[in-house]
Amino acid sequence: MRVLVPVLRLPHGWEAARGLETEEVLARRARHGPNDVQGRPPRSTLRSLREAASDPMLWFLVGTSALYFALGERVDGAVMLLALAPLLGMDVFLHHRTQASTEGLRGRLAAHATVLREGREAVVPAADVVPGDLARVEAGQQFPADGLVIEGQGLQAEESSLTGESLPVRKRPLTRLPPGAEPAVDAVHWGLAGTRLLTGTAWVRVVFTGPETLYGSIIRSAGQETRARTPLQHAVARLVAVLMGVATALCAVLALVRLRQGFGWLDALLSAATLGVAALPEEFPVALTFFLGAGVYRLARRQALVRQAVSVENIGRVSCVCSDKTGTLTEGLLRVARLLPSPGTSNRALLETAVLASREEGKDPLDVALLEAGAAWQPALSASPREATFPFTEDRQRETAVVRREDGTLLAAVKGAPERVLDLCALSPEARREWALRVDALACEGHKVIACASRTLDAAHWHGGEPDRGFGFAGLVACEDPVRAGVEAAVRECRDAGLRAVMVTGDHPRTALAVARRLGLGGEHPVVLTGEALEARLADTGRVPPVDVVARALPAQKYALVKALRKQGEVVAATGDGVNDVPALQAADVGIAMGERGTRSAREASSIVLLNDDFGTLVRAIAEGRQLFSNLQRCFLYLLLIHIPLVGTAALMPLWGQPLVYLPIHIVWLELIIHPTAMLAFQSAARPGQLTALRARPAARFFSWREWALLTAVGVLLACGLVWAWTRCLSQGADVERARAVAMATLTLASATFAAVLTRLRTRTARWVCALSLGFSVLLIQVPALGALVGLHPPTARDWGRVLAAVGAALALLLVAGPRARGGLLRRRAGQPTLAPEAS
Repeated sequence: MRVLVPVLRLPHGWEAARGLETEEVLARRARHGPNDVQGRPPRSTLRSLREAASDPMLWFLVGTSALYFALGERVDGAVMLLALAPLLGMDVFLHHRTQASTEGLRGRLAAHATVLREGREAVVPAADVVPGDLARVEAGQQFPADGLVIEGQGLQAEESSLTGESLPVRKRPLTRLPPGAEPAVDAVHWGLAGTRLLTGTAWVRVVFTGPETLYGSIIRSAGQETRARTPLQHAVARLVAVLMGVATALCAVLALVRLRQGFGWLDALLSAATLGVAALPEEFPVALTFFLGAGVYRLARRQALVRQAVSVENIGRVSCVCSDKTGTLTEGLLRVARLLPSPGTSNRALLETAVLASREEGKDPLDVALLEAGAAWQPALSASPREATFPFTEDRQRETAVVRREDGTLLAAVKGAPERVLDLCALSPEARREWALRVDALACEGHKVIACASRTLDAAHWHGGEPDRGFGFAGLVACEDPVRAGVEAAVRECRDAGLRAVMVTGDHPRTALAVARRLGLGGEHPVVLTGEALEARLADTGRVPPVDVVARALPAQKYALVKALRKQGEVVAATGDGVNDVPALQAADVGIAMGERGTRSAREASSIVLLNDDFGTLVRAIAEGRQLFSNLQRCFLYLLLIHIPLVGTAALMPLWGQPLVYLPIHIVWLELIIHPTAMLAFQSAARPGQLTALRARPAARFFSWREWALLTAVGVLLACGLVWAWTRCLSQGADVERARAVAMATLTLASATFAAVLTRLRTRTARWVCALSLGFSVLLIQVPALGALVGLHPPTARDWGRVLAAVGAALALLLVAGPRARGGLLRRRAGQPTLAPEAS
């Protein structure tokens, strides 16, 4: 990465250790503003509520609640009002999430900075730093802004949370600028806001502050992203709107017809109110809210914390996963992976040499990895007293330590870049070529390779300088960032299920390719592109090329990748744990943050947080989301199969001049059966250990036209059977109360059998709900004392035969035609929801 430097921002003599004067500071602050990231202006809670109130589904629930209260059904009215709370809460949370994410981003910035002003050092608030300031950054401190490193030795910075680079990044002082008004300077000379210096002391000439820093550009990207309603929400809203229109029209027509038939105003109002209560589709939005809540609970049990309930639906539709590498697919820590000692040198001797050349007091991850490996091998490896240390520098590319052994002799141990260490050793040309080939082979496998050597010093003639010849080559030490346990199996499961997976990392392409091969990402020949190459392809064609790994990726490039994939119709899940992942997490359909290692800003920007940082948890979460969609489809199918005959007979029979088929108490009774069955019987969980393929199409809806035709046919057939049983009962001299009992028996038996077929009685809850609803209904219908309480007379055996015939005919059509309907309504397995072209 190369960054353009506006030369006019730098003071005269910028390369010298000279600070700014007070007048310069004030002028620059007035010109460039404070060193503070600028997010979107805070949104008031009142404004968020006003915008949430524009949702028509909320007003539908309010209207339904008012109607229930007007009819005296206070319990149902209260339930409708309670359903407002989660819907409003989700919208308000969505509005405030960007603001919370910005606050989390600000939390990683330095609070104070040490700058040189008026010829002396001063500690000032980081917000007071201006372009041109000369800042001193010690090991362990954060860079207060983006600036050029002009002085320092042995500098290493930790930039994984910003750039995705998993290993420490070497920094070199810049002595002179290339010519031009805005010369490009390589990233090795830059200290970046939001990153931390690991080793050395750096003097940084500030160039960019606040929103102009790389960190600030990330926050601007985060603030610009908005999230649309999900296809499932659109589908429910459209379905409710259609049913509401039909119900309203039927109620008005029924009231007018009953008046024309001479039944009077009371009968007309009672008919319309009964039909309205039966026809209002309040179960659909309530079911959506309930199922999303149940999905949140099940994902929490699987170590996935859902911060936005609609994400449970979105994750089930995911077709592409863009995953960060460092800390997500890998552990984000260096570990000693292989020891290649030279002939005649043992593994223990090689590791001892590496440990002796490492510093315990430093924060270099390489030293930490070597010391941990030495401690695991033998604790005594690092116990020798140190006489002198010659730290790593960019010029020397090695570190040397002189230690005193127990016998009083001195030993010089060196570790560093293989080519530098080999120069210190007396090796034949053939041996050097052989070791060089081994270094290349290890590097191609994604390892960080260092060489080690040692020699004995004559204590009487050593005067404290660093020895630079006469070393004996000890061998090579290969370190790696290990792949997380279980990730390889999770990637294989995604591949088998047809999920596209793309690894996005700031690492070198060779390192990223090695990790991809270890994971099996992209099969035997993963396709690797650099971030610049991907950006060029997107600018040229506007489409994402076939790619499995994007290396050397910048935050803007990861963000562009996610946006381009979504534009191509993919449902994208983006994972990550660092600040650099925030734009992609917010741009994705589902942003998934790592809970253990993730930064606060990443967690705030995400909609799901994996509490155990296990990539396999993501796979299980996708399976659970797909199961949710399947459950909801079956639930809605059940509701429609029952409501079509219920509403049809409640409207058509009075229009035909017949007595009311259902009284309000019967509607309440049916609702007490339908609600628990819909909410509880269809709550089956995803099967563990298997993520089945998603038969994806452009956008989600509940049913295809074939499925709509099937459920309409089944509902109409059941309604015809109910009318037939009703009229036969009345034609044989039965009273209306017995005919109503036949109608209630038909609907309650259909409710239990349809639910049993659709759920296959897989869960204990489904079995209990179906059995209890059918058993209590039979008792209420057949026991005269109980039936009298609800205005029913017990049916005869012949009546029950007609009920069984009516329900059996509808059930037979469902069983025969169901598997043949597109998507296979009765063949769907857990985790295999069908997605159809347009939402209905």
